Amino acid sequence: MTNLVPGVILLKEIGTGESSGTWGSETNTNLELIAEAFSFGTEAITTNADTHATTIADGSTDEGRSIYLKYTGTLDSACTITLGPNTVSKLWFIENGTSGSQNIIISQGSGANVTIPPGDVKAVYSDGAGSGAAIVDAFASLNVVDLKVEDDLTVTDDATIGGTLGVTGIVTLTDDLIIGDGKTIGSASDVDAMTIAANGEITLTQTMIGTQFKEGSNVVATNGRAIAFSLVF
Repeated sequence: MTNLVPGVILLKEIGTGESSGTWGSETNTNLELIAEAFSFGTEAITTNADTHATTIADGSTDEGRSIYLKYTGTLDSACTITLGPNTVSKLWFIENGTSGSQNIIISQGSGANVTIPPGDVKAVYSDGAGSGAAIVDAFASLNVVDLKVEDDLTVTDDATIGGTLGVTGIVTLTDDLIIGDGKTIGSASDVDAMTIAANGEITLTQTMIGTQFKEGSNVVATNGRAIAFSLVF
């Protein structure tokens, strides 16, 4: 008996003439392991542990084989989770379901690892390269044609948009909005209604109308455009 596909789900390979009288049960076990590899599993981390090991069992069922694996438990610091064996190449969806607001760090060998913040899910794969094995964020450079988000979209790093960003609702910003020097802000009918120069000077192409104006502020109209304000002192 040898292990079939050791880099994936560790099945039992039955050679010609082997397993007389047990072939059926061993085959059934293999089928169960295949099914388990596409299942949802949970694994608890010891309370406040800094390290944890998940090892896929050789020829028997275990939670670590599941394609969607949720880690639970209470942590008071980041926990490094080592997936084994280090020869396994496999895709996981891993959820940090721990409490304590701590990251989990997914590792396999001395290669790269992936950090998953509390409450987040990441798709990762192991390269199974032995002692130097790495864990890779499968969606780190995800390219999609159309992306539909039915609820909130949170961006925790830079976002680059090569085309047009269309928003049908309200955009709420909690930090600065910065546009390029000399770029414009406008509407669908007047895309260059406002231009902001490198020195901060604002050029308007239309009449500026407002109901309040703070004393001491300076507004400069260019191109002969009118400014209408109700002054508030």
